[in-house]
Amino acid sequence: MTRLLVFSLALALSVQVTRADTLETVRQRGYIRCGITEANPGFSGVNAAGERTGFDIDQCKTIAVAIFGEPKIEYIPLTATTAFLTLQSGGVDVFAGGATWTYIRDTSLGLDFTYVYYIGGQGFLTRRDNGVEKVADLDGATICIPQGTTTEQNLADYFSEKGLHYTALNFSDFNQALLAYWMGRCDAITENRAGLAIRAKSFAHSDEHVVLLDQISKEPMAAIVRQGDDRWHDVLYWSFNVRIAAEELGINQANVEMQRQESSNIEVQRLLGVVDNFGAKLDLSNDWAYNIIKQVGNYEDQWQRNFSEFGLERGINNLWINGGAMYAEPFR
Repeated sequence: MTRLLVFSLALALSVQVTRADTLETVRQRGYIRCGITEANPGFSGVNAAGERTGFDIDQCKTIAVAIFGEPKIEYIPLTATTAFLTLQSGGVDVFAGGATWTYIRDTSLGLDFTYVYYIGGQGFLTRRDNGVEKVADLDGATICIPQGTTTEQNLADYFSEKGLHYTALNFSDFNQALLAYWMGRCDAITENRAGLAIRAKSFAHSDEHVVLLDQISKEPMAAIVRQGDDRWHDVLYWSFNVRIAAEELGINQANVEMQRQESSNIEVQRLLGVVDNFGAKLDLSNDWAYNIIKQVGNYEDQWQRNFSEFGLERGINNLWINGGAMYAEPFR
């Protein structure tokens, strides 16, 4: 054996040994460390019983249930300014609080995006008596902006393109920006349009505020993991995909047991672990997808549980067969 070959084998072994294996780390620890945002109604909050609830919380549960068969989770609150660094440094296994999938983030941060679980768009909340009906009417306005998000760049790009002017009031997170807006420090606040609509409903005099119809961006939101760990990325990607596939196949929390026992659809049988041992291909139990649907639900189950009280329509987040953009890669 030549020295070059020995060196090459040693190098390959070294790379293999040092390669990240988050799934094994999580299993040894006994729970996942899931990064979330806080005080974000519909997406992340705490109910009267002290339990964490919300669409983002269900992302954490989806991952944990796929791995452990139950939601073994340590929730770690993060902000837009701390999320990426905390994930990069290993402080969390995943940031499930969601961030917009952009070119720069995907290529420059050493991070990987998983499944797009929500598509939003940037909008504006303002007081009805301001007489503002469209974004162009905000020319010269003072606008409250949460830092560390795509919101800042979207706003700058859009106003520059349209020849509009504004004064920015920047805050470390959305809740501080919202408080400043409430105190009258700015004419409008800009963020995810759905989030603004949900927050406006909680105001004491919600009819005095309006979310403009204009939307200045598209925001594909996805959970994020560190680069260099393909197995962990695949576990998350296909776990999120389960919820869309289940909805497409007509499987939900209420009927998953019956579907598992009675369905003759081969894709349903694969998904629910009846045939083909698909779980092993991710190093998971064969009932991993069944557990997700049974305990957390399909996409529609989760949408209704978290957003129905706010009257938030699915729109572009509908299944592709219903005119939306959500579709599942086939389980075959």
